[in-house]
Amino acid sequence: MGKVMSMVARKVNRFNVENRAHRVLERDKPVPAPKFESNIQDMQRALELDPNLIEKLNKKDQALDDRLKDVYVTSEDRFIDYAAQRTDPDKPLPLSRKTVQDFEYGYREPTRVVPGRCTLRQAMQFITDHQSDPDLWTKQRIATDYKLKENVVENILYYFKSFNVYIPDKGQKERILSQAKTKLLENKKEE
Repeated sequence: MGKVMSMVARKVNRFNVENRAHRVLERDKPVPAPKFESNIQDMQRALELDPNLIEKLNKKDQALDDRLKDVYVTSEDRFIDYAAQRTDPDKPLPLSRKTVQDFEYGYREPTRVVPGRCTLRQAMQFITDHQSDPDLWTKQRIATDYKLKENVVENILYYFKSFNVYIPDKGQKERILSQAKTKLLENKKEE
């Protein structure tokens, strides 16, 4: 439906384009933009002071034009290439072209951890420990080992889990496929 509508809209837009273009080109003067109230008041004040102002503005002033032609600007400033100044030719190039090592979790881990906080590695460790043996790694033990508040540890263990890899049994998959094949065969026999 969208394609049809765009095609119809395009044909409507292109209809009678030539005549509309000629009408626009034949206009003598473009429509001026609306003026602000303050600009109109300024113009009226200027016309009160000098009634021939519009004629003066529209007429070319030859004396002013001649004086403008005599004005020349000469610059004696030197062009300073700051990029060339920044490069130091005596600066030694890097000896090692190896890339910087990539961190395991995507950021550099802190060397010391403030009490009440834990790193991502520590959090992953105690989450997996708790999932593998919840009786040994209780909330209280984790809180004392990592110097965290118990409610913080409880929230972390409730809302975050480590990934479990599930590898399905091959025999189960083959059994499901064979059941599906037998159903298909039965359906074909009935037809």
